[in-house]
Amino acid sequence: MIKLHNTLHKKVESLKLVEENHLRLYSCGPTVYSYAHIGNFRTFLTADLLYRTALALGWKVTYVSNITDVGHLTEDDVADAAGEDKMAKALKSKEGESFANVWDLARFYTEVFHADWSAMNMLEPTVRPRATEHIRGQIQAVEKLIATGYAYETEDAVYFHVPSFEGYGKLSGNQNADDLAEGVRDVVRDSNKKDPRDFALWKKDDKHLMQWHSPFGWGFPGWHLECSVMAQEYLGETIDVHAGGEDLIFPHHECEIAQSEALNEKPFSNYWMHTRFLLVEGEKMSKSKNNFLRLKDLIAPEEEGGKNIDPMVLRYALISGQYGKNLNFTFDNLKASAKIVGRYEDILTQLNKQNPQPETNTADWVSEKLEANYQSVLAALCNDLNTPEALAKSLEGLKLIGSQLEKMTQSQLDNAKKWFENIANLLGFIKLNKNTETPKNLQQQEAEVLAQQLDIARAAKDFTSADALRSQIQALGYEVKTTKDGTTIKALR
Repeated sequence: MIKLHNTLHKKVESLKLVEENHLRLYSCGPTVYSYAHIGNFRTFLTADLLYRTALALGWKVTYVSNITDVGHLTEDDVADAAGEDKMAKALKSKEGESFANVWDLARFYTEVFHADWSAMNMLEPTVRPRATEHIRGQIQAVEKLIATGYAYETEDAVYFHVPSFEGYGKLSGNQNADDLAEGVRDVVRDSNKKDPRDFALWKKDDKHLMQWHSPFGWGFPGWHLECSVMAQEYLGETIDVHAGGEDLIFPHHECEIAQSEALNEKPFSNYWMHTRFLLVEGEKMSKSKNNFLRLKDLIAPEEEGGKNIDPMVLRYALISGQYGKNLNFTFDNLKASAKIVGRYEDILTQLNKQNPQPETNTADWVSEKLEANYQSVLAALCNDLNTPEALAKSLEGLKLIGSQLEKMTQSQLDNAKKWFENIANLLGFIKLNKNTETPKNLQQQEAEVLAQQLDIARAAKDFTSADALRSQIQALGYEVKTTKDGTTIKALR
């Protein structure tokens, strides 16, 4: 059984699934306007650990993690979001100048995110939907909310009317109407809104870089609506666990609940799992403090301006603290993590080279202890993803193998290898077969030819062929970036 701290009820609860032994998990993914930072990945790792734990228990898992590529505004930290779409703003930035349009910018940062995800040895979700691929469903949801009296239209937008939903505030505790109104008062832009707390389901904007036609006019969907629609499409009207960072509790997840439960008249998610903020050297991560650490800057080779940190070391460091508490990321702790991960790698290397001792008729206490140790690691993760305890228990198993390595029989060596496989599957920081092979010259030549063909297809506005060529290049192990000057490729990590 898995226990998690449920933000909805403010306590640790045992998971009772909608369908026995089938976990339906939704985890909010990134807005792909820039590179992801290590705080983002700490949150994604929480969902990855829950996914791995459920699989270890033999459960079926349907795991959805979205890509937001439209609709996330710069002031979306308040209920009545305002400001500029983050995608459009990124295109006007210094980094965005090299992109031909906002669609290419979204593709590029999505590809980089996928590469970072893979580098961190995170399991691929069952579905990774994009907001821009689910516009019709979002329009239909808005129509239904208007028809049932939960939403209304003005000249500027379609809004969800917060007072119409009795349960608003049950996740965050933000239920006092006066306090909520005060918190959003300064960013209210539409004088025709019925209540300052009402939030946009659809923004009308026929000049927006990414827009669609709807019964409410040309425009784009609200950020909150996207997740509600995509979660329902792939996981059903009621899901088991919704995950994300603590910054999403309000307003994003609160608004998701209101929309989804107004649409379906059923609970949206039975459990809410939120990862606490990551600190860097004891301070909140921010660009102004020069401690804003993007994943790619840490794991990229030194010749590319990175710090060449092993992603498995970074993964170990980021899961070393339990998700429900703030984690202080320091470079001293990173060095300590490197030593520990190095010990695992050293003993695994010795294990694979070790010659067996003759079998005996005595009880195999080593194998029994290793199995019991693995079960203790699994039990720690089942207890609200207690990663500090899980990592400590895992080290006990590693020490046992190290102390008995030269005495092991063939069956014990096999069980020790099975222990490594189980721990690798559960915690994800051990690569059983490290692949350091660089891309072959022939692959690079083929990728370069495909890149030239991609430019030709784009010039002819044959975007279907261009997307197919892009996929072929990615399959060869290359990151693709299309700019105003043409297509460039780069070997993925």
